[in-house]
Amino acid sequence: MSQVFRQHVEKFIKISDDQFEEIIVFFDTKFVAKKENLLEEGQVCKRHFFVLEGLLRKFYINEKGIEQTVEFAIETWWITDNIAYEHKLRTEFYIQAVERSAILYITQENQEKLLAAHPVMERYFRFVYQRAYAAAQMRVKYLFSLSKEEFYYELVRKHPEFVQRVPQYLIASFLGFTPEYLSEIRKKVFPK
Repeated sequence: MSQVFRQHVEKFIKISDDQFEEIIVFFDTKFVAKKENLLEEGQVCKRHFFVLEGLLRKFYINEKGIEQTVEFAIETWWITDNIAYEHKLRTEFYIQAVERSAILYITQENQEKLLAAHPVMERYFRFVYQRAYAAAQMRVKYLFSLSKEEFYYELVRKHPEFVQRVPQYLIASFLGFTPEYLSEIRKKVFPK
């Protein structure tokens, strides 16, 4: 499974077999059951998760007691509460497996050691953070500039495999509306 990670790393930087063997020791692997939480509100966020196989989501519980999904991670995507991770703070989020998943994770302490030992990984993580930031920017743009129907259509157009894989109630949570409303939109977008 570490080959999935290596292939991802090599999209951004070139490393030798020996380098990769030295790099991978800074990470741990974990298998996660469906609906298992990797992080819960109130915990200090100590890990950054890389999905080898499966699907994770990040969510919080709003003032009405409803789960609001803010992010997903499928294979080769990273996920954490970045602010809490970087500053060793208690998180306001949950990170949960939507499917049975295999993940690689790194602690902040190990990440610092990794970057000191292998400065080339700074470049890798820079690209990871740039892409995550760009995705967050686009989500904010879509929230403010598109109708709910258009937002859903963009998600279907850009990530059809993702939309088919994620339960509809979680898609609705991510887009900020009820499952019933999503059902109505789906009827308009995909009439029978």
